[in-house]
Amino acid sequence: MLTIEGLQRCCKTQQGKEKSVLFAALLAEIMPLWLINTPGRQAMFIAQVLHESGEFNWLAELGSNAYLSKYDTGRLALRLGNTPEADGDGQLYKGRGLIQITGRYNYQQCGHALQLNLLKNPHLLENPRHAVASACWFWKSNNLNRWADVGAITACTKAINGGLNGIDDRKQYWASTKLMFGIA
Repeated sequence: MLTIEGLQRCCKTQQGKEKSVLFAALLAEIMPLWLINTPGRQAMFIAQVLHESGEFNWLAELGSNAYLSKYDTGRLALRLGNTPEADGDGQLYKGRGLIQITGRYNYQQCGHALQLNLLKNPHLLENPRHAVASACWFWKSNNLNRWADVGAITACTKAINGGLNGIDDRKQYWASTKLMFGIA
């Protein structure tokens, strides 16, 4: 069962432990609405968002305008639904939320699902409630329960990250979250 104390034990930093007070309640409320509703699913989800958000500290992607310009033009920009012009939409639709929703297309789809106008107000995903809900939307939209149900952390990580960045950190969080939920 998700508790503040259990989530705090999963965090490695004092900031994460402090932010767990707010996020434990939001996670407990919002995850089941998106079918993240078994101990195994919740353990995998929380492990992934702990890594992706730096223990709830990064609700917006870190990086300079030069770094974020990779989302503004070229093949990656087009894949994310951004315009091909160097018009700043890469920076505007940078990663936000606990799983870092990125790109105009994803903001549009997520906003529709959450009934938020994210194209005009992308910063809404930096609100803790919306940060959790957007991560849950991403999880359900990408059918990540299929990986959580079989304990496939590598496949789940690839679906979220596109690669295996931080896989060891994610595995450490997963071990902690499984303990929290009483999963052997």
